[in-house]
Amino acid sequence: MVWQIIIPVLTLIAGGIGGFFVGVYYLRKQLENMQNNPEMLQQMAKQMGYNMNKQQMGKVQQMMKKQKLK
Repeated sequence: MVWQIIIPVLTLIAGGIGGFFVGVYYLRKQLENMQNNPEMLQQMAKQMGYNMNKQQMGKVQQMMKKQKLK
């Protein structure tokens, strides 16, 4: 009877933790791809409402490369 409550709660917690780590991994991969693909970075900036010229794009890429993802 108690197991009918404990198992779903533990499953929910484990799923939440697993989903968090999968999300972090996916986000890091996307950021790494943006470092190497200026078109993808430009598209993201436009979605956020920014228009960046080539000089600004270079600065952003340089900043992203300096900041190593751990």
